[in-house]
Amino acid sequence: MTGTTATAVATGVAATRAEDLWKIYGSGDARVEALRGVRVAVDPGEFVVIMGPSGSGKSTLMHCLSGLDTATKGEVWIGQARLSGLDDRALTRLRRTAVGFIFQGFNLLPALNVRENILLPLSIAGRRPDREWVDTVIDTVGLRDRLDHRPAQLSGGQQQRVAAARAIIHRPSVVFADEPTGNLDSRSGAGLLDFLRRSVHDFGQTIVMVTHDPVAASYGDRIVFLTDGQIVDEMTGPTPDAVLDRLKRLDPGRDAPAG
Repeated sequence: MTGTTATAVATGVAATRAEDLWKIYGSGDARVEALRGVRVAVDPGEFVVIMGPSGSGKSTLMHCLSGLDTATKGEVWIGQARLSGLDDRALTRLRRTAVGFIFQGFNLLPALNVRENILLPLSIAGRRPDREWVDTVIDTVGLRDRLDHRPAQLSGGQQQRVAAARAIIHRPSVVFADEPTGNLDSRSGAGLLDFLRRSVHDFGQTIVMVTHDPVAASYGDRIVFLTDGQIVDEMTGPTPDAVLDRLKRLDPGRDAPAG
C-alpha cells in the first residue's frame, strides 16, 4: 500500500465521505430530491458497493462522491480535500490525481493501443511510469499479449480490463466503478470483479462500485443500500442470496437479478 492510500490509512482519513448530502433537481412540482441527507464514509482499502431500486439515487451518490456532480447541500471529501472548497481547476486536478473511473461503456481511446490507454492518466498528469508497478498491473489484468492491440481488436471483457487497469495505474485514493460489468458476459464480468477485489486486497486500493447485480455486489466488503435518496441499510460479508433477499425487501416488485 503506497502513496495517497497509505497516507490516508496512517492519518485515519476516509478515502471519500459525505455529510448531510442533498441533491435536488428542479423546483415546485418538478422538484426531485435525488439524495436526502446522506451520510457515508469509505475507508482506505475498502470495497464498498452502492445498491438500491431504480431511481434510488445510487448513481447520483457516486457522481457526487467522485466530484463529477456537485451537491445541492452538504459536504463531500476525497481524502482531506473538501470538494466545495475547490475551484474548477483544483477539482479537475484532484480528479486526475486522486480518483479513478471505470464506466459501463469502457471509454477507451480508439486511436491508442492497450499500453497507451492504460498509461493515459500518467501521460495527462506528466508523470513518469513506475515500470515495476505498470508490469504488476498489466500482469494482474492478463493483457501482456495484447499491449499493441487497439480497442477494436479486443473483446468487451478485455476492453473493460484495460479500463480497470487505467483506473488504478496512477494509484488514486479511490476508484469509482459505475455498473462496470453491465456490458459483459458472466465470465468476463467475473474476471473483472476478481481484478477489482485483488486490487483492494493485494494493493490496498479503495473502490466504490454501483451495481444492480447481487453476484457482482458479493465481491464487495460492504454494501450500502439506498431507497428514495436515503441510506436505509448496510451489509458486510455479502453473498449473492443475502443481497438478493435484501433487495427484495427494499423493492418488493423485484423477482430476480436484472440482466
